[in-house]
Amino acid sequence: MGWVTDHAPTEDELSSCIQCGLCLPSCPTFRLTGLETASPRGRLTAMSAVAAGRPVDRRFEEIMGACLQCRACEVVCPSFVPFGRAMEGARAEIAAQTSGVDRRLRRLVTARLLRSRIAVRLGTLAVSIAQLARLDRLAPRRIRRSLAGLRSLRGRPPSIVGRTRTAQGERRGVAAVLAGCVMDAWFGDVHTATVELLTAAGWEVVSPRGQTCCGALAAHDGWADDTRKMASTNMAAFRGVDLVVVNSAGCGAHMKEYDHWVDGGEELATRVVDVNEVVAEAIADGTLPRLSADGGTVAVQDPCHLRHVQRITEQPRAILAAAGLTVVEIDPEGRCCGAAGIYSVLEPEMSRRLGSSKADQVQATGAPLVASANPGCEIQLRTYLSELGHGVRVAHPVEIYWEALQRAERRAAVR
Repeated sequence: MGWVTDHAPTEDELSSCIQCGLCLPSCPTFRLTGLETASPRGRLTAMSAVAAGRPVDRRFEEIMGACLQCRACEVVCPSFVPFGRAMEGARAEIAAQTSGVDRRLRRLVTARLLRSRIAVRLGTLAVSIAQLARLDRLAPRRIRRSLAGLRSLRGRPPSIVGRTRTAQGERRGVAAVLAGCVMDAWFGDVHTATVELLTAAGWEVVSPRGQTCCGALAAHDGWADDTRKMASTNMAAFRGVDLVVVNSAGCGAHMKEYDHWVDGGEELATRVVDVNEVVAEAIADGTLPRLSADGGTVAVQDPCHLRHVQRITEQPRAILAAAGLTVVEIDPEGRCCGAAGIYSVLEPEMSRRLGSSKADQVQATGAPLVASANPGCEIQLRTYLSELGHGVRVAHPVEIYWEALQRAERRAAVR
């Protein structure tokens, strides 16, 4: 049957793979299984077979579904194969050619509910009640594990949507902050730090009401039409601002590739920046201060979509060093933690193995604090660190820096 959608992997994308195998050591699923079908090369071979007429069957779905879409393979590929783009196309084909209750439920969550602020708020309320009543003790182990990774949702800051803050000092321009779906509902402290640091760096900060979910989870799960709609909505919402600042690595990586999804998407994509980029630049030029070392240490976890897709590694470390902390590395290869959007739900065993390994790496450093710039990674790290009984705090780099600035200001006021 072959491909049926206009988002399928193209012949040029598939033929650019020279089958050299340099991607194999960088692929987390290949390293765990040793299976060719669990490697980027093997997955591209499977895509080529479908392009040649093989059906999109259950086996093809399994091969594609086991991929984390971490895109570590792209960093080492000598042929620059756009593997992430090809994988999204393959999953769009699976979504178009298969059906079932599980498919409908997945679309409901990743492509419909996450772009509804009301639905996200209701879900947040349910989770906060479960946390307050300690209902996790009655839930199945899999649910308890997920709840253990969440931040406390009690007393969280209000939504930033619709709010405007004026710049401090010399005005640089207007920066719009992507509210996101779970970031706005569950990670309000990260939004607070983001807004405060941007205004301190000279940016007027807005968060338009017309925005929606970035669409990354829908894209990764194959819902191409829904992804295009979300991209179009955000293009309209963020028209006219100088920067679109994103503090979730996965969201930023996706928005920087909006040109793959909608006509004119490149114009918005060129204005999208990760918050680490903006804050690190403001520290480098002296707009934001460097604090004296306080003797603390912080371990750094590189989210895949920050390291492999956006190629941002130095900026979070510079921010943490400016907070007065000693930065320690946990994994020079930047191997995936196993969160990968909804991967931990769809492939729990593979996700568990990767998450446990990452938690062991953190524990080996002895650091009491871990910096991670992606919500899914943070939840994954906290989940498996809690299973080790390790009381390590996990937070966003800009959140850590903002808190350090506040402490320094309080100390100065006392003097």
